[in-house]
Amino acid sequence: MGSEGEITILLEQWRAGDAAAFDRLVPAVYNHLHEVASSYLVSERPGHTLQATGLVHELFLRLIETQAVTYHDRSHFFTFAASVMRRILVDYARRSKSQKRGDGAQRVPLAEGLAWVDVQSADMLDLDAALDELAGLDEVKVQILELRYFLGATGEEAAEVLGVSKSTVDRAMRFSITWLHHRLTQRPEE
Repeated sequence: MGSEGEITILLEQWRAGDAAAFDRLVPAVYNHLHEVASSYLVSERPGHTLQATGLVHELFLRLIETQAVTYHDRSHFFTFAASVMRRILVDYARRSKSQKRGDGAQRVPLAEGLAWVDVQSADMLDLDAALDELAGLDEVKVQILELRYFLGATGEEAAEVLGVSKSTVDRAMRFSITWLHHRLTQRPEE
């Protein structure tokens, strides 16, 4: 992954209209983003329509559409990229839900910490709604989750990106995972 200064400079140049800056930005962040996408999709069946390369390319297409966004620094860019990856996975889940699927579909967890969330089912839509609800309570907790699970950042990287301590990230993760699990697995009263 490119250095903080390099990525920030490239983002500023790209926003200012330098198309070549985007061409230099892509290789600076591509490998990391591809590794993250691969980790999400490693359990998918062969021939599945959503592949890691496609997920990263969709991310870059959406970033191109948002060229006017002002990224204050590398941290802001990666926070935004994590949010966009979440949107892509939610859109994919919506499309998948709208199509008839066989009952024998393989369950694919989003991440080890969220093993009860299946990226290719309505679980992803439920997770998205729960994250929106959590953001209403504490937006930083959602940013930490997005960085950790949608962008694949380590606890240290998430802390650096958000300018908080690693212990703050760890506490937020424990709270958020517990809150999400309760929110997504509770049964409605009958």
